[in-house]
Amino acid sequence: MDYRTEASGLIRDFLSYHEIIKGHSKKTIDEYFLDLRTFFRYLKIRRGLADENTPFDNIPINDIDLDFVATVTKSEVYDYLSFLSRDRVKNRRSKTPEYGLSANSRARKLSAISSLFKYLTVKTGQLKDNPIEAIDTPKTRRSLPRYLTLEESKKLLSSVDGLNRERDICILTIFLNCGIRISELVGLNIGDIRSDHLRILGKGNKERIVYLNEACVETINDYLKIRKKAKVNSPAFFLSTRNQRISRSTVHTLVKKHIAAAGLSPKDYSSHKLRHTAATLMLKNGVDLRTLQELLGHEHINTTEIYTHVDSTDLRIAANANPLSSFKPKND
Repeated sequence: MDYRTEASGLIRDFLSYHEIIKGHSKKTIDEYFLDLRTFFRYLKIRRGLADENTPFDNIPINDIDLDFVATVTKSEVYDYLSFLSRDRVKNRRSKTPEYGLSANSRARKLSAISSLFKYLTVKTGQLKDNPIEAIDTPKTRRSLPRYLTLEESKKLLSSVDGLNRERDICILTIFLNCGIRISELVGLNIGDIRSDHLRILGKGNKERIVYLNEACVETINDYLKIRKKAKVNSPAFFLSTRNQRISRSTVHTLVKKHIAAAGLSPKDYSSHKLRHTAATLMLKNGVDLRTLQELLGHEHINTTEIYTHVDSTDLRIAANANPLSSFKPKND
């Protein structure tokens, strides 16, 4: 899949803007393209512009121009959201297809459309009016992040063994202590490792400094002894068994393996859950929200605020503070 060959000039310019100017990752750009492609394919069918014998996934969008986009109405967008909620297949790989995307998925797809119109009106001025500026976003349910307890985290670290023990302990320790993203971890270069901090290149190519505690420094030094034995020119800090930069899939696999070895459920926990764990443990131990936001590399504080709902200690105190907390009516 390559938007540069499948998309029209207008969509290519929009995606290039996000890739080059906004500095969004390839994954984000690909998701934008897929969401816009689905939207415009639907519109072409709705407007009778697609051959009825052409399968939905084969409808081209290389002819979507400014005139086409300028005629999009709020009603069409609402109809599209309705199509997503009822008729869109959830998982195309499933033998028994289920229909209807979740509110979170519909909200994400609407966000891509809104971003396109903002680009055409505010950023480039190609359109005067934004027809979907005040459109209602699907109400989403925000679930609390799953995380390991302190004892479970210690158990996970203590269970690591095997051929790549030093590397894997280092990876898990950095996840659990620094809370960095998996993309940030696999992107680490040797030059990013300093005596007391990591230089992290986060979302949107934004750099930040993540300071290292004693456990991180120790496991990094232990792994460096192994890393230096690999006679390769790669700048990557974490290497695979083939002495190449470690991949996201390899990290996912090793995290799941060690979670299972620790007697925990690999279905419930992942590398991203280790990031949640780091954030939750730090918040529980007195790190303020603004500092946590900076450490995690969140652009908006409301992304970090979800962790304030995880610790139930204050909720228990509030419940017991109710003057009725100890009142029990007498039985007659």
